[in-house]
Amino acid sequence: MQDPVVGDESRSSIAEFVRRLDPDIRAALHFDDAAVVGADLLVSLCRALMDTDNTQPWQERLEAIFDKFDLTEVETGVDYVVSQVRNGEQAVSWLNSFKGRNYQLFALRLLGAADFKRLVDAVKADSAVVALAVRRGLRAMLPFAVAWSDAISNMTENQRKAVSKSDIFSLELTRVIVMMDEAFGEKFISTLPMQLTAATVDDLADWRPDDLTEIVTNIRHRVVESSAKRLQRENSQLVRKIRGAKDALTHSEDGISQAANSLIELIDRIMREAFSKEQVLAWVEANLPDEPLLTHEKDGNILPTKRAEVLCFVYRGGPTAREANEYDDGQGPSLIHDVLARVIVATRTSLQNFKHNDDGTQEEKEQLFSLLTGLEGALLLGLSISQIGITPDRPRAEVEA
Repeated sequence: MQDPVVGDESRSSIAEFVRRLDPDIRAALHFDDAAVVGADLLVSLCRALMDTDNTQPWQERLEAIFDKFDLTEVETGVDYVVSQVRNGEQAVSWLNSFKGRNYQLFALRLLGAADFKRLVDAVKADSAVVALAVRRGLRAMLPFAVAWSDAISNMTENQRKAVSKSDIFSLELTRVIVMMDEAFGEKFISTLPMQLTAATVDDLADWRPDDLTEIVTNIRHRVVESSAKRLQRENSQLVRKIRGAKDALTHSEDGISQAANSLIELIDRIMREAFSKEQVLAWVEANLPDEPLLTHEKDGNILPTKRAEVLCFVYRGGPTAREANEYDDGQGPSLIHDVLARVIVATRTSLQNFKHNDDGTQEEKEQLFSLLTGLEGALLLGLSISQIGITPDRPRAEVEA
């Protein structure tokens, strides 16, 4: 590994301290080479990704960090970090051991008071950096959880039952995340020197389940904004369709019918501009030939169903093949792709009903606003997961071709 600069704030404080110790002392303290490299790599990556003043894309930040390490050391560090993530009990056991009285007395005798304090401070400083990354990562999940909840709210009970592993719908994902965030804050954030990190006031502000309604309302605004931005990148006219639907609901006497028409046209246009019917049929044949209800016959021609079009869209025309596990047999569309497809199709069906059965009641407006919220959530998720596999050197057109 390239020698780190002494006092380099982009690196791990633990690694910097431990590398200065005699090898025998390092071994006695249970700091092996892989652990030191893993800590250095993990903390360096967390610092780089949490730096809000850095305007570089995250890919370039990661490349800059990896450039500071030799390739073999990167492989060692990545393997170590992955093993700790997979075996969380091992990492927790080490932390409990480190905090234990016996270990601390042993380390104090071995290092002396001054170096022992440096070690403790280094562990706290690195832990604060990782804790900030965990909190931001946890909170970054909430917009997708809100989008997921809003999206599946557009499905009927029968449609939910049609999805395998339907017990996932019973989870209150937003509440679970907020409760995890609260517990993490009390157990870790509050005990660490967060002032040494790039933590903002918002990062340190507590989230509590009692504030869930306000939190979800604020997050939902972010979902709407994120969905609009992604649609804007696809086609600015699509964003105008959503705005037009909202304006129609708010201001027009015939708003419900107009809004339903706008949203149906929005869904159809997104699908149509992503893939032609011929491309969808070819995709179905290549990926889901045995999946029912993906094609139908009209005037002697085989055509894709709306569900097939949406599935092709959320997969971005990519393969559906995946490894089987205890939750997924690897056959057919994955759970999240299947749910999103069903949500968008179910939303379109409900909009058709509003289009033809418009009484102009306040209840209908509220139901249509709910459908719109769910649609925005589904589009955010669909457009987000469809970006997987698209890299800067692989243009979108190649993926869709």
